[in-house]
Amino acid sequence: MTSKEKVAALREEMQKNNVDAFIVYSADPHMSEYLPEEWQERAWLSGFLGSAGFVVITKDKAGLWTDGRYFTQAPIELAGSGIDLFKDGMEGTPNYIDWIISEIPANGKVAVNALATSHSNWELLYQKLNARNLTLVDSPLLKAVWKERGTPSKNPIFVHPLDRAGKSVTDKISAIRQKMEEQEVTVHVISSLDDVAWTLNLRGSDVESNPVFLGYILITKNDAILFTDLEKMEVEARKQMDESFVKMMPYEEFNNHLRTIKNEKVLVSPNSNQSIFEALKIDNEFVKAAVPGNIMKAQKNETELEGFRKVMVRDGVAMVKFLYWLTHNAGKETMNEYSIGKKLREFRAAGENFVGESFGSIVGYKDNGAMMHYSAKSEGSKEVTNDASILVDSGGQYLEGTTDITRTLALGAVSEEFKTNSTLVLQGMIRLSMVKFPKGTRGVQLDAIARLPLWMHGKDYNHGTGHGVGSFMNVHEGPQNIRKDMNPQELLVGMVVSNEPGYYVEGEYGIRHENLIAIKESETTGSGTFYEFETLTFCPFFKDTIVKEILSEEEITWLNAYHKTCEEKLAPHLEGEVKDWFLSLVSPI
Repeated sequence: MTSKEKVAALREEMQKNNVDAFIVYSADPHMSEYLPEEWQERAWLSGFLGSAGFVVITKDKAGLWTDGRYFTQAPIELAGSGIDLFKDGMEGTPNYIDWIISEIPANGKVAVNALATSHSNWELLYQKLNARNLTLVDSPLLKAVWKERGTPSKNPIFVHPLDRAGKSVTDKISAIRQKMEEQEVTVHVISSLDDVAWTLNLRGSDVESNPVFLGYILITKNDAILFTDLEKMEVEARKQMDESFVKMMPYEEFNNHLRTIKNEKVLVSPNSNQSIFEALKIDNEFVKAAVPGNIMKAQKNETELEGFRKVMVRDGVAMVKFLYWLTHNAGKETMNEYSIGKKLREFRAAGENFVGESFGSIVGYKDNGAMMHYSAKSEGSKEVTNDASILVDSGGQYLEGTTDITRTLALGAVSEEFKTNSTLVLQGMIRLSMVKFPKGTRGVQLDAIARLPLWMHGKDYNHGTGHGVGSFMNVHEGPQNIRKDMNPQELLVGMVVSNEPGYYVEGEYGIRHENLIAIKESETTGSGTFYEFETLTFCPFFKDTIVKEILSEEEITWLNAYHKTCEEKLAPHLEGEVKDWFLSLVSPI
């Protein structure tokens, strides 16, 4: 079926159930950003493949709300679907709930799938709809429409050993119980997949590019229970659970077990799915707060940080070999954006302990680079030659850590405007890399530092400057970030974030430069404790698109020192023409 036909089939189900509007969030029961195949409902229905966004279907209208990363991509993928694009966050774009209220009749009914709807979204919907005498119901209508969806994977669940995790399962659960005691709660539900995997030092592959598995954890004062597909547990994983006093129960028993819990004070994240709250709401008290393990996971211990440092060398070597291949073969052999992504994976796969990509590589040639999260398809992706610019955003999952890097380079002639904009983006990245900031600083307070060179020229970019990164875990990790949005989470020692300003000219080109950086303590002065960043990524920038005159002496010094470090880390692992070319790249400007 086409997207238009799928929407029509959904409308038939809506009519049968007297539903006036149906919301399809991009979510699974664990509120994941990247979804198991069987939960990619919004993508299946609309054809829009971005990682963020949701669709609202009424009896005669349909809309997709998504953010600035996808304003160029979304209209292309929505073409012919009958679904209109609503540019979330832009002036004049209606709030989706207000839009629903304006589109459905008095006493109308709005439906969602509670399993794929966060409690916070449910509460907001309920309050706004109820105030207008509109009804909110749980109704998984897409089950009747999408009949041939996939089934959960049977991929194994395996141990992430202590010499890579740096902290034992028993120590993690003990630390979580201590936080439970401080909050005077007796039961704690952990539902997000990365928190489940981190807490138990287990990994899996139920979600593409994310080393996680489908599961929940329930922690009480005396018990810890993992709910998952027990057939998938490797022998060593079962042994680790037994030794850590973690009981195991089937995944399907989770909600039934919740209904047996009575007269408890339950700590659960408001970002958990609404079905959890429905199962627990009778005779229990809720404490709606962030999962304690989430912040513990974000603050990497020294073992995890050392894992990052090791894989960054491995990943940097793969990147240099790839960039040499790309710059020396573009225009000489047939290649396109999709085949380039496959080739990059081959270079990474040659490295030790490579597990897979940390996300689908973004290879945007010429104007496709302006689509911030562009995904080249196997059929019909753009042919790449030795002309213009290309943006490559990619990453790897290794047993010791996770990488994420973007480099934008010229494969042929580019305009002086492109070189200027590329330098301004690089300047913002360098300035953020160099900054010192007082303890207690939030990401929003640093975001402007990376944007300032662009702002001074009346330019900006429509995405965040930095996101958290996991340790052999999800490439997008909270609660920290660096972006315009107000996030109360302060930046703490051990957190790893990306540093990725950009600039995009629709229909022409995109520019993004990205390194990963870790927060470390710098010094204590009369004004207090100050932090700084350790740059983790090792891969050179291309001097032929740098306008030296734009950079300050301090910024040039930083860039030359960074390239010297790249030389020290990577040169011993390179040889021949690749090494000679690399040494020319890292020579001082």
